[in-house]
Amino acid sequence: MIIDTERLILRPFVETDAEDVFEYLHKPAVNCFASMKLDTIEDAKAEMKKRVGETEYYFAITLKDSGKVIGEIDAFPEAGEPHEGENSPQDTFSPCWMLNLNYTGKGYAYEAAHAFFDYLFNEKGARRIYAYTEDYNKPSQRLCEKLGMRREGLFLEFISFVNNPDGTPHYENTYQYAILRKEWNE
Repeated sequence: MIIDTERLILRPFVETDAEDVFEYLHKPAVNCFASMKLDTIEDAKAEMKKRVGETEYYFAITLKDSGKVIGEIDAFPEAGEPHEGENSPQDTFSPCWMLNLNYTGKGYAYEAAHAFFDYLFNEKGARRIYAYTEDYNKPSQRLCEKLGMRREGLFLEFISFVNNPDGTPHYENTYQYAILRKEWNE
């Protein structure tokens, strides 16, 4: 699957994306991506081999004019009502987006996320899309709001991605945003 926008192409990852991905994953910008950190270009090449099989829900964000990978966006279907068991509709998505810091502030994140949300709602049958963002990640909060998502809540000391210098978990406050298909299509 390929999603085409004015300046971007969202496409599945290929093995030759390793150098571009290493550029932004060798030092992730926010703690929630700490587990994705790549220490070497060899790690990046191994990671690309893992990603090449996913063609529906995990996309490289590439510049249309050069083909450079400047980020990624993904979301996988979840049950909207987990208490209903395995027959529950898989109509809820929680996207994750990350952009190379050298390409922020140019509208690329919005362009990619808007096209991806449209794809999830209109091609993949999403009923609800929700996103988490740390309370200090103002650009991600602004992106959620620009996409028409409403802030649904603030979870205090919600999750830990990294440890404090003394080895104890560093818990982060996290906002949740969401939008429904009927709101998206209005």
